[in-house]
Amino acid sequence: MDQGAFISREKGSWLMKVVILGAGSTEGCQPVTIARALPACHVANEPLIDVQKERLRSAGFEPAAKVSGTALYMKGDTWLSKNMLSFLARTKGAVTVKDAGGRALAWMGKSSSPASGATCRSADEWSFAIRFPWDLLRVNEILVGELVESKIRGEVSPAAHIDGRLVLGKGSRVLAGVFVDGNVVVGANCKIGPNCYIRGNTSIGDGCHVGHAVEIKNCLVMAGTSIGHLSYCGDSVIGERVNLGAGTITANFRHDGQNHRSMVGGELVDTGRRKFGAVLGDNVHTGIHTSIYPGRKMWPGTATIPGAVVGRDILS
Repeated sequence: MDQGAFISREKGSWLMKVVILGAGSTEGCQPVTIARALPACHVANEPLIDVQKERLRSAGFEPAAKVSGTALYMKGDTWLSKNMLSFLARTKGAVTVKDAGGRALAWMGKSSSPASGATCRSADEWSFAIRFPWDLLRVNEILVGELVESKIRGEVSPAAHIDGRLVLGKGSRVLAGVFVDGNVVVGANCKIGPNCYIRGNTSIGDGCHVGHAVEIKNCLVMAGTSIGHLSYCGDSVIGERVNLGAGTITANFRHDGQNHRSMVGGELVDTGRRKFGAVLGDNVHTGIHTSIYPGRKMWPGTATIPGAVVGRDILS
């Protein structure tokens, strides 16, 4: 056994070292990555880097800054499925995992670059590079979807209905008339309800307010955001301290049923998703009755007037 490749956790227990490399360019993930680096973006209410490290430890790897000998190298914007991590934990010798576009996601080797003669392994459908906001949404879906039990640290009204698994943070309240359908993660010190509908694999950050007659479906909502009343938010990524005015609607389905496209670097990029809503940066405010077309983005600090229709990205 190459002792340099392993870390001893306790007597008789050895874990393979893993080095998490920089996340590279995060321009594709804007506007979410304007205010924070990709590893600091929250998914299921935890920083992405913390989630990656925990999944690696669960698979038998230990993050390390320095390595002598063979180790797993993984890019910071890489998401690996549990099956792929299990495969790599059993692997001996140099192997490189590549996505469908030929991009190296991770590799077993002795340097921070894939070995030229390494065996290539195609990534499975749940292993991918996090290049765009909808990739963060996909990670959030995976994590929240993996919940196996509810954990309630706040208060749930007896007049609320939970049909799924709910993780509720300390100091948070779920009020009367709230219907939770599916797996939902709610952070600390939130107020949910009354009379709102939360479904899909949704995460809501600390200090958020979701109010009367609001529907949230399959969203990633970051801390300090208020979706006060009479709004719909579907398949969207919402930054921190966003305020959606009453009646704000994020459309998430094309009339022709085709995949949504979103503008990135002046080009329309296929999101690969038939259901995709909006991407709102930090401190965005919408006026009442704002309607946002699918795949549109609003940069941090931007706003709309009452009755606005967002048909193009709002950069400033």
